[in-house]
Amino acid sequence: MVGPIGKVTPESHPVYPETNSTPSPPPQVSSFSRRIHGWSWQAFPIGMGTGAVYVTLSGLQHGSPVLTAVETGFYVLNMVLFVINTTTLFLQALLYPRQACRLLKDPVKGVFVPLVVLSFATIIIGTINYTVPSGHGDPEFIYILFWVYTGFAVLTCFPMLMIWFSRPHDLMHFTPAYAFLIFPMMLVGVVAFNVLRVMEPEDTRSIGVLLTGYFFQGMAGLGSFLTFIYICIYIIRIMTTGFLEGHQANGAFVVCGPPGFTALALIKLGERSREILTVHNLVSPTAGEIWYSVSVLGGLMLFGLAVFFFIFSALPYWFRLHKHLSEILGCWALTFPNVGWIATLRLLGDVFNIKGFFIVHLIMSILMCLTWGILFVLTATAFWKGLIFRSQPEDVVRDIIPKTPKSTHKEHYSDKCSSRTASPEMSMV
Repeated sequence: MVGPIGKVTPESHPVYPETNSTPSPPPQVSSFSRRIHGWSWQAFPIGMGTGAVYVTLSGLQHGSPVLTAVETGFYVLNMVLFVINTTTLFLQALLYPRQACRLLKDPVKGVFVPLVVLSFATIIIGTINYTVPSGHGDPEFIYILFWVYTGFAVLTCFPMLMIWFSRPHDLMHFTPAYAFLIFPMMLVGVVAFNVLRVMEPEDTRSIGVLLTGYFFQGMAGLGSFLTFIYICIYIIRIMTTGFLEGHQANGAFVVCGPPGFTALALIKLGERSREILTVHNLVSPTAGEIWYSVSVLGGLMLFGLAVFFFIFSALPYWFRLHKHLSEILGCWALTFPNVGWIATLRLLGDVFNIKGFFIVHLIMSILMCLTWGILFVLTATAFWKGLIFRSQPEDVVRDIIPKTPKSTHKEHYSDKCSSRTASPEMSMV
């Protein structure tokens, strides 16, 4: 409306409700919920690194009650970490099933799922080392644990392999950490020879344990051959792109695992073959000695390959690694993949009666303990600062609120793609 002197009166402007330009406050989510939602399968390498300490120390030439007490302490700590990880991931599956499903199906994060089986393997070895000699463990129970582990490995590896191979992957971004999908099957041989330590050679069940160990890991083993194929892909990758850089530099030490653990398993299984095949008069009167001799020869060659990969990975490591505390979880690859060839040092010292093997084994055992101490302190610091195992409040709220049937394809695609974004914790891949 125009007034008498040509001015616009207030009535000429429509009245609109005032809009609040203040941004909405961030959602309130408890710290506990953020921790549960942000937990991942890469928490298990911490327990595996802890198990690597007492597995390495148990092979020292001269033991003592004090050393046994230290090893037992690490064994108990490993079990505590295993319970914490499994309980937290179980709560995640109950409270945030969509997040748990993402971790299982994600092509990057899913490779860490089989690590729960590897962590269980270190607990079995510790149980054999520290409960059976003291009378708290029963060989019958250990025998049952062996088949539980074998079934656990198969039932975990094959579904994860089906999920991972259901989509294509770029070889130029390949990392040795992808071999975690079949590591549990490879370690069946390691668990087997530890179980045979507490079984009598005259027991007919020892034959099944021995053959199963050779089947899954040995000169005609299942797990070792598959991991060697992964190693070949790794060599092709670094020939094309150069040494692994940044967070992937941690995964370079994973290639030490297959030859190292295979060498260890071959020599120990061959040693048990000398007794078991002879007692049961299998194959031929000299079959046990032949198996053992061939195992020592093959183990020595694989040991050399593992040492080469260790040096090959260690020389450029410091210059290629990005020193970010948020990527500390990937550094645990410095521990457990190297246990195989370090433990083989002691075996070769016994076989060839060379003192130098015992000295190098002692040095590497000390370095393993120092590495564990540094990594444990840095991991605890990163956890305290919230750099690992903690989701953003928005991510937690998004998984709490159920999706409506009217959600668009674009929103679904965006949510699906955001779940595939690698978090700082995925620092080996």
